[in-house]
Amino acid sequence: MINSLNDRVTLNNGTKIPGLGLGVFQIPNEDTAKVVAEGIKNGYRLIDTAQVYGNEAGTGEGIRQGLNETGLSREDLFVTSKVWNDHLTYDQTVAAFNSSLKKLGLDYWDLYLIHWPGNDSFKESYQALEDLYKSGKIKAIGVSNFEIHHLKELTEYADITPVLDQVESHPKLNQDKLHEYAKTQDIKIQAWSPLMQGQILKDETLKAIADKHNKTVAQVILRWDIQRDVLLAVKSVRSERMQSNANVFDFTLDDSDMETINNMNEDFRVGPDPDEYNFEG
Repeated sequence: MINSLNDRVTLNNGTKIPGLGLGVFQIPNEDTAKVVAEGIKNGYRLIDTAQVYGNEAGTGEGIRQGLNETGLSREDLFVTSKVWNDHLTYDQTVAAFNSSLKKLGLDYWDLYLIHWPGNDSFKESYQALEDLYKSGKIKAIGVSNFEIHHLKELTEYADITPVLDQVESHPKLNQDKLHEYAKTQDIKIQAWSPLMQGQILKDETLKAIADKHNKTVAQVILRWDIQRDVLLAVKSVRSERMQSNANVFDFTLDDSDMETINNMNEDFRVGPDPDEYNFEG
C-alpha cells in the first residue's frame, strides 16, 4: 500500500509505477497541456493518456512545460498510453505506437496498453507489444478493460505477463473477483473512473464515512482503493481538486468502513461492458 503521492509500486517486471496518477480522459487537446503541467507541479508523476482521447499532443506539451517548471527530468515521470480498437493487427499496433510516441514527442513509453479486448482476437496486438517491449521502446506492457476470460486467453500464447489491467472500478463496481484472479497472475489492477464520473459523490453512505473522518467523499473512495492495493488514474482539471485527491494519506479507513464500501457493489458500470461494447471505429 502506498503512503504518499511519491510512492511507487513494483510491477511484475521490476518497473515501478506511481500508485496514484493523473488521467486526461475527455480533456480537450487544447486544454490538456495546462492540466498536465499543473498536475506535475502538484506532485503527480504518472500521466495516463490514450490514442482515442485525441489529446496526446497536448499531453506531450504539458509534460514539457511541467518538466521545465519543476526542473524534473523525463525519467521522473511515468507516462502511459493505449492502442485503440481499430488498430489491433500487428502492423497497425506498431504504427499506432509510433504515431502516439511522435505526438507526445517522447522517446519511449513507460507503459503501453491494449485499450479494449475488441471484438476479434487481440493476439497480434499483444505480440506487437511484446516485440516493442523486447526492443526497449516500452518499459512495461499491459491491458485495459480485460475480463478474467480475456486474461486467461492471453496466457495461452503470451510470452510476457501483462503488468496491469486498467479497468473501471468504483464502489458500485468493486471488481473483487477480477482483482483476486489478477493477484494469482501477479497482475496489478488500476482503476479508471474511481469516482464513477462524479455520479457517486452525493451517496449518503459515503458521506457518512467522509464526515466521520472529516474528509470528502472523493478522498474516502480513493483511500478505499489505496487500502485495497488498487492503483489509480484519476481525472482532474483543477489544481485544487488535484491537491484534494492527493490528500488521502493522513487517515485510515477502519475495517467497518472498508466492509461498508465493499458491500455497496452492484456490478454497475458507467462505461461500456467489455463483452458488449461495439468496438467499430
